[in-house]
Amino acid sequence: MIEVRHLRMLQTLHEAGSLTGAARRMHLTQSAVSHQIKELESRLEVTLVARGQRPLRFTRAGLRLLGLAGEVLPALDEALADLRRLTQGDGGRLHIASECHSCLDWLLPKLRGWRSRYPGIDVDVALSASLDPLPGLLDGRLDLVLTPDRRELPGIAWTPLFSFAVVLISAPDHPLAGKPHVRATDLANETLLTYPVARERLDVFTRFLWPAGVEPARVRTAETTAMLVELAALGQGVTALPLWAVKHVVEAGDVAMVPLDPKGMEATLLAATPEENMALPHVVEFIKQLGEDTQG
Repeated sequence: MIEVRHLRMLQTLHEAGSLTGAARRMHLTQSAVSHQIKELESRLEVTLVARGQRPLRFTRAGLRLLGLAGEVLPALDEALADLRRLTQGDGGRLHIASECHSCLDWLLPKLRGWRSRYPGIDVDVALSASLDPLPGLLDGRLDLVLTPDRRELPGIAWTPLFSFAVVLISAPDHPLAGKPHVRATDLANETLLTYPVARERLDVFTRFLWPAGVEPARVRTAETTAMLVELAALGQGVTALPLWAVKHVVEAGDVAMVPLDPKGMEATLLAATPEENMALPHVVEFIKQLGEDTQG
């Protein structure tokens, strides 16, 4: 019933103080502006401007719509400007969360390189191991989630980034350290060190232990990869981690690495984002950069 052009016309009329001034600002004839006013009054069945009075005076109904214009138009203009910046890659936001709990050391350099090309983007990164971030994509809190766990969610686009080996990490003198590989049954009497998330979200359970009907003797949790590695190095348990995330400590001799199963176990890191984000240059470029020059 009321269109944006009507609100802009009323606001211009108020600022100009007369039909003549409003017509000049709107690049219309005075009769055209008068016609727009009459059209809106006819639609609303109310008088908006008192006729024959100088200076121009709005009725109570007109003042109410003028107040509405003052609320709506600035918000609308701001939103339209945001949309223009988004489509041009010059503004907007990129709020990221990760279920790849070993990703921090890898992610931040990628983010710095990308940020140099998109300095106007508002960036936020959440790496809490205890939260399930995927629902945040559906309610608009997040723009991108890094996860090895693909779940079919409506309106979510998935992009594979790279595959990586998952290996068992233990102290160098642990009995399992000398094995060519470990089987699920080897962990039945072990303390398993994991991130503090539901077991249903951990590959070591869903793909390694549970298919063999095995539960570890004890589960102990830690928030960070560094803490898991440190606990394993101290002989407090064993942990399953991406090889690329712990390769440096393995090569330093601080911990031992043993493949899971004779064939090993691999996972794929994925980028999940709302499908509509795949039209935004800054999101597409970031996902592309995440998949480049990465050693899985």
